[in-house]
Amino acid sequence: MPWLFFHGRSVFAGFAWLVAAVWLSRVLPALWMLPRVPDLLDAHGPTAGNGDSCPSVTVVVPAKDEAAAIENSLRSLLASDYSSFNVIAIDDRSTDATGAIMDRVATETAAGRLRVLHITELPPGWLGKPHAMAMTAGGVATDWLLFTDADVLFARDALRRAMRYATQSGADHFILYPTLILRGWAEKMLIAFFQSVSALAARPWRIPDPHAKRDYIGVGAFNLIRRPVYEALGGYEALRMEVLEDMRLGYRVKQAGYAQRVAFGKDLVRIRWAESAWGILENLTKNLFSVFRFRASLVLGTSAGLLVLCLTPFLALAIPGAARWAGIMTLLALFAMNLRYWRQTRISPLYLVLFPVATLLFLGTLLRSMMLVLWRGGVLWRGTLYPLDELRRQAGPLW
Repeated sequence: MPWLFFHGRSVFAGFAWLVAAVWLSRVLPALWMLPRVPDLLDAHGPTAGNGDSCPSVTVVVPAKDEAAAIENSLRSLLASDYSSFNVIAIDDRSTDATGAIMDRVATETAAGRLRVLHITELPPGWLGKPHAMAMTAGGVATDWLLFTDADVLFARDALRRAMRYATQSGADHFILYPTLILRGWAEKMLIAFFQSVSALAARPWRIPDPHAKRDYIGVGAFNLIRRPVYEALGGYEALRMEVLEDMRLGYRVKQAGYAQRVAFGKDLVRIRWAESAWGILENLTKNLFSVFRFRASLVLGTSAGLLVLCLTPFLALAIPGAARWAGIMTLLALFAMNLRYWRQTRISPLYLVLFPVATLLFLGTLLRSMMLVLWRGGVLWRGTLYPLDELRRQAGPLW
């Protein structure tokens, strides 16, 4: 029995070091390369200088039942110090005061700066958000299009800094990372978890590399794209039934060989993702199964892999010797990763202590997302059920 116990501990130690090797192979390059991702607030960065040209941009803001947030969002946009922009707000079948608020803000705004469209019906074969954006962008003639969400708050200089960097860097598609407005330890715990596991899948420093086809980005809060590029890709008409329309647009941009850029900029674009940690998980429930292209086998395989990768380092701490050192090395790397993000998110790396809790919550949400979609036969969002068969038929690749 002592021999069996010793043998089992040795096997686990080897496994723990294998897990550590996976984490270290992703985290260490991230620690080295993340500082190379531009920061638009860097005084010595690409936004310094004056006299830049001001290409025209149309900001597209779709909204459905966003009465609580839409006015502040629109007013923050309209207060921008950029000289050549206009805003189109779309009331997409709202059942609350969203449309009325948009109309009121428009009457209080300089002529031509804000235009409001009202959509009363959703045609078959469309999701609401892609439809609203496609119908709006189709009649725009500006140089650039910026797609954003109805609950996003813009700093006065956000659009100016973003447009300057996009033009100076030769971008065709530009993403500015939003800053999440977080309240309470549970929300910060979840975001700290996402920061950590992002090392396994995301390499933002490789996004500008045209040969790195698997490294791309799309974010609904700030999706800035040249209008001719948007049109060449077929716009959102080509993404009629895409739940993750922002990511899918980014994928198509990168695969087509256009120049993609990304940057940090703390508080330039802010968003309150949800009103609680449970709200964050509820939002994820709608999207997560779509990430895996509605394939249950991928969800189950990924869940098992994440369970092993995320819990093994903590279990290893309880076993003296080589296994414990594997756990320590892994957690030190993850601590350094979260410390690197602290500048942008102000989330203490000490939330790593709650990493196992966040792991179980995320995996439970992922499985729940799959089961609800399968049970309902589709994705239910904002009162509309989008059939699973149609979603699967039109779901293009994300990797």
